[in-house]
Amino acid sequence: MISESVLVFIALNAIFAFSFYAVLVAGQLSLGQAGFAGIAAFTAAAITPAPTAWGTIPTLLFAIAVGMVVGALAATILGLPTMHLRGVFLAIATLGFAEAIRIFILNQEWTGGAQGIQVPKILTPTIAWVILALVAYWFWRQGRSRYGRALEAIREDELAARAIGIDVGRHRLSAFIAAGAIAGLYGVLWAFYMRLVAPEDFGFSTAIDGLVTAVVGGTTNFFGPLLGSGFQTMLPEVQRMIGIDAGWIRPFISGLLLLIVILYLPGGIASLVPRRKQKIDVEALKNINAEGLALREHPKAGETVIELKGLAKEYGGVHAVQGVDLTVRSGDVVGLIGPNGAGKTTLVNMISGLIPPTSGTATVLGVDISKTPVHKVAAAGLTRTFQHSKLFNRLSALENVLIGTHLIAKPTFLRRLIWLPSAKRDEQIALAHAARCLDKVGLLDKANVEAGALSYGDQRRLEIARALAADPSVLILDEPAAGMNHVEAEGLSALITQLAADGLTVIFIEHNVGMVLGTCNHIAVLNFGKMLASGTPEEIAADERVIEAYLGAATEDDDAKQESGEAVSE
Repeated sequence: MISESVLVFIALNAIFAFSFYAVLVAGQLSLGQAGFAGIAAFTAAAITPAPTAWGTIPTLLFAIAVGMVVGALAATILGLPTMHLRGVFLAIATLGFAEAIRIFILNQEWTGGAQGIQVPKILTPTIAWVILALVAYWFWRQGRSRYGRALEAIREDELAARAIGIDVGRHRLSAFIAAGAIAGLYGVLWAFYMRLVAPEDFGFSTAIDGLVTAVVGGTTNFFGPLLGSGFQTMLPEVQRMIGIDAGWIRPFISGLLLLIVILYLPGGIASLVPRRKQKIDVEALKNINAEGLALREHPKAGETVIELKGLAKEYGGVHAVQGVDLTVRSGDVVGLIGPNGAGKTTLVNMISGLIPPTSGTATVLGVDISKTPVHKVAAAGLTRTFQHSKLFNRLSALENVLIGTHLIAKPTFLRRLIWLPSAKRDEQIALAHAARCLDKVGLLDKANVEAGALSYGDQRRLEIARALAADPSVLILDEPAAGMNHVEAEGLSALITQLAADGLTVIFIEHNVGMVLGTCNHIAVLNFGKMLASGTPEEIAADERVIEAYLGAATEDDDAKQESGEAVSE
């Protein structure tokens, strides 16, 4: 028979674990939740009237509101200067903040110092589990929303998330604030159940217990914190039942368990439950139009979409790109070629906003990229793929492309919380758009396959589909045919030609010279970071400088490989 206290502690520990889950799902490692819980608990305990004045439930609700607001404010104060930190550096900074809060509480008269504050016990198991259900419901409904998908993308690959228009800093901060509010909720509930709240309740060990509970439970499903809490809370109970009373056993087993999970079960206990993927009914999606999407107005054919003047990038004394001038017009298919190390990837990284130029100017779709973060360049209408594929490998092909709709899909999270029909309708519209993008690159039949399980060629095509999902005006492809065979490269060339015919401007880096000459209407040649030549395929093929520096050697290599049936690759 499980006692009342065990039931309450399972609920409380799960709620605290959810405060870690809130940031882990966005790829953050924070240990500041104990500090958020501590300051919230003491503040609520100090200003909340006695239950005799208002009644039990109103008193608890008031305390919860105070605690969550205080926790969220503390998280905001800490989050604003630390959101640029990652991994262990964020963990150390947040742990230091939590310890500072504990010492602050320990030295204040209004907190009772080391003795703490007496608090009336008004939390019952029923109330604790109702609150836990509400917290779990929040994260359940968050998962399939546009906001939830953005957090998943950030966790899987932050650079790819930025490139498809997700404001990583804002989303990380919002997740951090949610963690602070939930930690504040836990602190209040702990105080109003334990009768006495003391600074030692929110020390380093508390933070570690919360993190272990969240990690052991798993961050792959919203019910992971509950599984972890049940396991961790019941562990000492099982030990007592079998007659093991040594106090060191629990922390020893907890540490051992964490090691086992990290080594053999990275997704935690929740990963043992198959993840439900978003599947598609192709016939049903055919009847859904894109009227609910915020599709952009694209530039008219011939309008200037990219203007580079004297663009340069230096790394110390190394000139990666020097004084590049280039004009790209709407509907152009521009091939960017040159020997390895010529500065091609550096140039497209500057165009897409990933790195700032050292000198010169670059205007992309009316945006000055030297002053614009990556996600805003994407919002202006430029998306891209990468030289080394950056997919969200644990997600399905469809889910990858669905994340790509972030810029044009409508927010649904708050509407999902109250089950508004419009939320489901907008999700279906985004789903249909994602399916059409998959169909465009020939991957609709593999929509439910995990991205990491696709062949290399399919992964390259999937990355293009995800970029297309944002309805871009300009698409940059960095070596899209790398690793493809001759047939796949021809299919990719046909796809690029069709995209250009639909009005999309395409810039791509490629070492397959035959593909570039046959696909592009404009080619730019870089050599040692400088623009060697720029013109039509015919002009480039006849340019003596290009032949001497690059094209002649590449063509000889092309002829040799054609004899053996191979495509020209890097």
